[in-house]
Amino acid sequence: MKTIIVEDKAYIRKGLLNLLEIIDTDVEVIGECGSVKEATVVANACKPDLIFLDISLTDGNAFEFLEQTEHLTYKVIFITAYEEYALQALKSGAVDYILKPVDVEELEAALEKVEHLSIAQQKQQIKAVQANWVNEDSKLILSLHDSFQVIDLNELLYCESDKGYTTFYCSNNKKYLVSKTLKDFENQLSTSNFVRTHQSYIVNLKYIDKYEKSGAIHLKNGKKIPVSSRKKEQFLTTFLNWNKR
Repeated sequence: MKTIIVEDKAYIRKGLLNLLEIIDTDVEVIGECGSVKEATVVANACKPDLIFLDISLTDGNAFEFLEQTEHLTYKVIFITAYEEYALQALKSGAVDYILKPVDVEELEAALEKVEHLSIAQQKQQIKAVQANWVNEDSKLILSLHDSFQVIDLNELLYCESDKGYTTFYCSNNKKYLVSKTLKDFENQLSTSNFVRTHQSYIVNLKYIDKYEKSGAIHLKNGKKIPVSSRKKEQFLTTFLNWNKR
């Protein structure tokens, strides 16, 4: 099986390659990628039979990649570091996953399982997995000074960081200040409808009213948020793809 590894950490890709060499299998790794954008290009060019797919990537998540390559025919084995999410999201039984760090016995079991599945079976079940994953990942718990605050990500407008602190602004006009940087939340938010527009801002795509080509976002509540020149290309790609749904 022609195979691509889509994982944003190089040491995990290397470890997986080493394990695949140990196992007596017909898997042939023809490409390695660390982002949704790169993986989409490689998959379209190489047309793999199997993809090892990390759920949280540097510029998005596994389901964005799956949507952008749904015209291709390949099987999937998810890679995840979050067991509590994986056990819920992948309970369908027709889709398999391996946990980081990858164990050789789990890898062998996943390969054996995926070999006996049809691509049609997998595609049908992945739709259910995606729905479950979004539901599981729709909340964020913030550690405040005197409490733990649960935020529904569907109600989060944007996050703003300043001098080691981050403020979360919600659609109910409430805001919460935590003593962490945006980077501490970026991976989790990247699995939802959020995009990093600036070193100081992460924005919920569903609340964007318009984007000025000069480099500014207008939210539906009237807030204006900058898009840095360094992040403009990535933002536009994410924004335009999201609005095609």
